[in-house]
Amino acid sequence: MAIRCLDFAMLVLVATILVLQNLPNTSAQGECGGNIASIITECVGYIGRNAQKNPPSPKCCGALKGANITCFCKYITLNPWIEHTIDVKKGIDVAKTCGCKLPPATTKCGSYTIPPHKA
Repeated sequence: MAIRCLDFAMLVLVATILVLQNLPNTSAQGECGGNIASIITECVGYIGRNAQKNPPSPKCCGALKGANITCFCKYITLNPWIEHTIDVKKGIDVAKTCGCKLPPATTKCGSYTIPPHKA
């Protein structure tokens, strides 16, 4: 049973990568920096809906290097189905831990609103 769940999770992951790279409203790959395929594969264990809250790996942070999180938030907001796979709050927490520049406070990122930044 666990193998079937893992197979399904991988299918969802591959579908998400393909859709993010090919839909007109999700041309985030070229526009937002980072590497979407690497971000998803390296960070899914930290930003997935069912992921435990753990510090991201160096590989996850490496995949986020150069990513414009504000830009990704725009695409997540335009394509709310992405939140069926990714927990946006966890994604923002991971981006912060990895040293990415965060969107301004009150920015919508899907259904999540960026809170005020602590000094």
